[in-house]
Amino acid sequence: MTDLAIPFLLMRGGSSRGPYFNKADVPEDRDELRQFLINVVGSGHPLNIDGIGGGDAVTTKVAILSTSDDHWADVDYFFAQVSVETRLVDFKPTCGNILSGVGPAAIEMGLVSAAAGITEIKIRSVNTGARVLARVQTPSGKVRYHGDTCIDGVPGSASPIELNFMDVAGSSVGALLPTGQPLNTIKGTDVTCIDVAMPMVIARAADFGLTGSETQHELDNNRDFFEQIEAIRIEAGEKMGMGDCRESVTPKFGLLAPLTGQGHILARYFMPWKTHPTMAVTGGQALATCALIPGTVAEGMMHIPNKSPANIVLHHPMGKMDVVINYDIVDGVFQHHSAGLIRTCRKLAEGKVFVTPSSLGT
Repeated sequence: MTDLAIPFLLMRGGSSRGPYFNKADVPEDRDELRQFLINVVGSGHPLNIDGIGGGDAVTTKVAILSTSDDHWADVDYFFAQVSVETRLVDFKPTCGNILSGVGPAAIEMGLVSAAAGITEIKIRSVNTGARVLARVQTPSGKVRYHGDTCIDGVPGSASPIELNFMDVAGSSVGALLPTGQPLNTIKGTDVTCIDVAMPMVIARAADFGLTGSETQHELDNNRDFFEQIEAIRIEAGEKMGMGDCRESVTPKFGLLAPLTGQGHILARYFMPWKTHPTMAVTGGQALATCALIPGTVAEGMMHIPNKSPANIVLHHPMGKMDVVINYDIVDGVFQHHSAGLIRTCRKLAEGKVFVTPSSLGT
């Protein structure tokens, strides 16, 4: 039986990494696609030794791109989170870090044409329906990957990718605050259930006996803590209208803690069964928005900037992430308009990945 050769790009997008495929080259059937991605990544082994995954949730992510038939968008971006060890693939969430590479990858694949200077690419997230405007540096009509922009959690510097996320409030569950309240008590713990780019359950670090400044290693070794948050996450998912979330990575879980400085706050993000080494782009938008909404678990933690758009600085295990939130509060009601971030990406490899025909259902 001859292995099949499937074209792909291997790219770092933000602080994540994974293969990017053209939709035309991968199975259309969802079950066949799931088996194909498990085979590609090598899911089912802690090192992903028989695939191209990196043995961590941030390196087993997949982007599938196509020309969009949406009246607004240029490119459709379909995301898959492939598990490291449990041979599961979750198509519910999206990933903002991997999205950082979608514009450049779309140009590399010939799905959109590059302009001379800066290319604006309108991206639709198929998983959530979110719309994102990406601005990619393309001098001489080619993607420029090198540059002076640094993001915490990634060594060196690269060319900036500007991302502006629009209509992300309620994009997954249908409401900014899916339970109808800024604060709920679940299993004796106060939480805020929020849907901004990613459905999340957010709590105070102090309510778990934590400071919020713990390292990734310290948190990952605290299994009692993970048991607590998983029980809360599952019940919160039900309250948010997401059904049984035991085998889904959404809703994600987050922690917030106070920090001095206008617009600064300590934040930790969970994937959800491990601590994110830095900060997810989608989760960062939800956490930053939570910090601004009156009555949430974050109330009183942060000196809120007195203007909109507001620059919120999230301090994560490897540094910080700036998130710019454009919002209004009208008659006491918080209205989210958009969120902006600067990320980077780099093309690591291109070629063909080899898979057995059985993984494609042939």
